[in-house]
This record gives sequence, C-alpha cells and structure tokens, in this order.
Amino acid sequence: MSARPISTATVAFGLVSVPVKLYSASEATAKVTFNWLHKDCGSRLRQQYVCKVHGEVVERDDMVKGYEFAKDQYVLFSPDELKALEEKSTESIEITEFVPAEQVSRQFLSKVYYLGPDKGGERAYRLLSRALQDTGLSALAKYSARGKQHLVMVRPMGEGLAMEQLLYPDEIRSFDEVPLGDGAVKDEELALAKQLIEQAAAKAFEPEKYEDEVRKRLLEQIERKIAGQEITAAPAEEPQTQIIDLMEALKASLAKSQDDAAAKGKRVRKPSDKTKTASKRKRAGETS
Repeated sequence: MSARPISTATVAFGLVSVPVKLYSASEATAKVTFNWLHKDCGSRLRQQYVCKVHGEVVERDDMVKGYEFAKDQYVLFSPDELKALEEKSTESIEITEFVPAEQVSRQFLSKVYYLGPDKGGERAYRLLSRALQDTGLSALAKYSARGKQHLVMVRPMGEGLAMEQLLYPDEIRSFDEVPLGDGAVKDEELALAKQLIEQAAAKAFEPEKYEDEVRKRLLEQIERKIAGQEITAAPAEEPQTQIIDLMEALKASLAKSQDDAAAKGKRVRKPSDKTKTASKRKRAGETS
C-alpha cells in the first residue's frame, strides 16, 4: 500500500522549482492512555476551566487568549489579531545554502519527513537528489507552514530526498550546563571498558531486534482485565549485589558478557594484550 502524502510544497532550487509531496517518516504508535471516570457511575469526566478569582467555571465563549509580559500582567489578543500574527504558509521550501550533512549536529534534529515528487516534478526531483548525492552536500532551507517558519535540511535518501526539521540554536541548551564532576580514567579500567564494548559490538544497526516491551506488556495486561482476570504485580526481582569497585564491576560485566555470548554460540573475544599488560601493571602496583 502506497504512503499517503500529508502535504504538498515546492523546493526552490535557484530558479528551478521542484513540486514535492510530504510524507510522514514515522508511524506514531497509539499511546496507551487511561481516562478519568466518575467512581459512582463510571461516566467519563469533562475537563473544565475555573477562574481563580471568582471560583466559577468559565465557558468557551467567555475565554480570551493573552500573553504574559510581566508577572500576572497580560496583553489580550482577539482571534483576528492572533491570525494576523501567524506566519503566512507559503508551502515553499526555500534553499539558502548547502553544507556537509555531518556538520549538522544530531542535537538539532527535531523531526523527519520523506519527500516525493509531485505531478510534473519527477525530473527536477531526481536532478536535485542526484546532485546532492554526487556533491556529498545537503541543503539548508526555510519552510513556512501552519503558521510557523521552520529551519529544515533536505538531504538525499537512496534515490530520493528526505527533509529533516531542525531546531533553532536558541531552542538547544548547551552541554556545558551539564555538571560532569571530577574523575580520572585509569588505563586498566579503560582497557576493560573497551573490551566490554567490543564484546557487545554489532556489525550493523538492526532496529527490528527492538520493540517497546513496556507497551506490549501493558496491552497484554489490559486484555487480561477486559477478559475478567485480575491484574497482579509481577514479583520483585532480587536486588543484585552492588559492586562498588569500578575495576571489579568491569571484570564482572565482561565475564557475564562472555558467558552470554558462549550461551548463544558466539565467538568469545579473549582479553587483548593491552588488557593483560594493564592488569599485570595493576597487580605489580598492588604488591610493591
């Protein structure tokens, strides 16, 4: 079954116009939600807005939107004024420059759309896709839709194009705000950590190996409840012994990884010479 477009737009590439259709790149999984009901009769409850000054329910017709410009001080806007403030939706993807895609940090990524050619734009679409592939560049562009202007990046995907909606710089917090604390990395610990990573390394990303296990379990329990069965909490797991020593924790993790690999019939990586040397150095330091 062919994907259904969610919108149309035009990619402005110099004086070349490329009519395209936008497709959602993901399929949102229905969120498992629970509704508030009246305990006595089981009817669903309705959300209401209450004025904190008068303590009474305010109906929709008596509501107006406002912007808080100072503490508890608002400037009010009518529906027509709010509409006038919106960015005009041009449905145009206006390319401004071309950059290597790897220079756009992943933290800027907000959402991904697939682009397909619209009627009459097949040749221009393939031309842009091929040109981006051959140059190794991606296009940064401005895209106005639904009252907002978005920063986007158009990049090749296979023989086609994808559009990544990006965040603006002022929407991203600096990693410098994250406290990292102090802690020196020891050579022998680093060697074991690298070996543990190599032991669990895969040759390729295989997303089909993963699923939302929590959602699956939740839906199974709901089906049991619908069938009239009682839902009971799963038995609590026995608390694992906490290993305080980082070196011992790495050794235990590596041993478990090797046991798991052996159980699955995988080839177990032996400790590297660098790891052995680091361990010997550590033992020598302990006995000196």
